[in-house]
Amino acid sequence: MSQSDLMTRIRALPLWQGEIEATPLTGGITNVNYKVTDGTGSYVVRVGDDIPLHQVMRFNELAASKAAHAAGLSPAVVHSSGDLTVLEFIESRTLTEGDIRHPDMLPRVLDLIKRCHIEVPKHLRGPSLVFWVFHVIRDYAATLAERGSAHAALIPELVQTGSGLETEAGPYDMVFGHNDLLCGNFLDDGNRLWLIDFDYAGFNSPLFDLGGLASNNGLSPEQEDWVLETYFETPVTDGLRHRYTAMKCASLLRETMWSMVSEITSDIDFDYAAYTAENLARFRAALTDFKNT
Repeated sequence: MSQSDLMTRIRALPLWQGEIEATPLTGGITNVNYKVTDGTGSYVVRVGDDIPLHQVMRFNELAASKAAHAAGLSPAVVHSSGDLTVLEFIESRTLTEGDIRHPDMLPRVLDLIKRCHIEVPKHLRGPSLVFWVFHVIRDYAATLAERGSAHAALIPELVQTGSGLETEAGPYDMVFGHNDLLCGNFLDDGNRLWLIDFDYAGFNSPLFDLGGLASNNGLSPEQEDWVLETYFETPVTDGLRHRYTAMKCASLLRETMWSMVSEITSDIDFDYAAYTAENLARFRAALTDFKNT
């Protein structure tokens, strides 16, 4: 769809009051987003169909977004129509990896994550997905093989490693996870934090979000121990640290394979090849550390 056709569809949405001004929001690597201002205020329009290859189903994202708003974590959904979702625009700044690591910010971020895990399910309505990273890894592997990915030679090794991590990361608890804790999904309006973008939301082990938070934002080993102790409200045992580290490796493996698939399927202007290389290096380093513990 051309940008002109997309703007025609956005302008035709029935909620606008008066003339609108629309500007693209940069930074998204799964969806296209616009800031739209009309006579009543400003909004974010998210543009995106289902992406079964990435386990993204918009009915699930919409339900999770509504539940997260009801739980007091996220902006309100004000309209949804097909592949267009309109949310309240929050005047804020997007956190950086350095922000996440800051000792004054990390406790606030962790509190938001734990509230997501505990509070969002209380408001969730209708069917909901399970985001099981080890299934995602196997599914990505099949997609890469079927589509002749340049990374095809790595697939057997990655699948075998994923299966081993699935064993090492158990036994499992279950919460409602965000499952995509990049720094760009946290907003700071100067008074409070907001959690956004629930494309990959679903029931999952809490260790996936905690491991993703650490690996995506460069937490130190000391910070990782603090996160585990604070989240579980108990001293970290060797067993918990082992399970957590296995899941952190799985999180990095999933991010790597997500990018490999995106290299051959996404139309978004983003350097997925570089992102693949960066995350593959992070994954291999984390896996080496895990094997040496």
